Amino acid sequence: MKEVCRVCMHQCSLQSGQTGICGARQNKDGKIISANYGQITSMALDPIEKKPLKLFMPGSRVLSVGSFGCNLRCPFCQNHEISMASARQSGESIRLTRQADMIYLSPQELAEKAVKCREAGNVGIAFTYNEPLVGWEYVRDTAKLVKEAGMVNVMVTNGTAMREVLEELLPYMDAMNIDLKAFRKDTYRELGGELETVKEFIVRAATDCHVELTTLIVPGMNDDAGEMEEEAMWIASVEENVGKKIPLHVTRFFPRYHMTDRQATDVRQVYRLAETAGKYLDHVFVGNC
Repeated sequence: MKEVCRVCMHQCSLQSGQTGICGARQNKDGKIISANYGQITSMALDPIEKKPLKLFMPGSRVLSVGSFGCNLRCPFCQNHEISMASARQSGESIRLTRQADMIYLSPQELAEKAVKCREAGNVGIAFTYNEPLVGWEYVRDTAKLVKEAGMVNVMVTNGTAMREVLEELLPYMDAMNIDLKAFRKDTYRELGGELETVKEFIVRAATDCHVELTTLIVPGMNDDAGEMEEEAMWIASVEENVGKKIPLHVTRFFPRYHMTDRQATDVRQVYRLAETAGKYLDHVFVGNC
């Protein structure tokens, strides 16, 4: 029986056993499930600034956790080994089409790990590395337990999900870093996404959660000063007295994955674009420079 996955704008229509574009959501016996639920591929205790979050609990550390799958297809992805992996069903088990080490951790087990890491300076969990939204049910279930333990939840996301998914997560989220990959609709289409979906996600998240944004400056894709000016002006317009205070991270591109046809972004251009954004925003940071 065919079912539609309604997590993001792709609205994948899946026959039983089929997996969506994200590689992580699957039609199993007529029901759309999160095939990556509890499947952990990456875990590390990171400085929170690495997410990057500059103005949320600076100097702290956060247990960073990732699974597999992503609903975009960025050719410069730095975590493509796990984000571009996908699930396939074999009998009753679900396996990855790409080689990746995984362990299963229930929400309770992961929350307990976060608590145990308190002595090492951990303040909570960051859902990151792959795209957390494609497995939002696990994020919600774990984040609820983390909050009950008196710790915080962070999500590093591309913001490509429907409003209903965001509403499920917002009650448990303390901070997000959202990728705003470009400010042109055609660029987003090339990456497999939709600019308006991300903009709506940012506006809603910023009303109830600490939000910081990241734009990776890719030569020939989004390194135009006019585009950055439009982006910064729009961010500044988000909610009265909120937008100007949203931190923007302007970061330098390095050749990765399928995008090795160009050099790393000129450092001077990164700083020029950050200066442009700074005309409209109170907090602009450069990264990878």
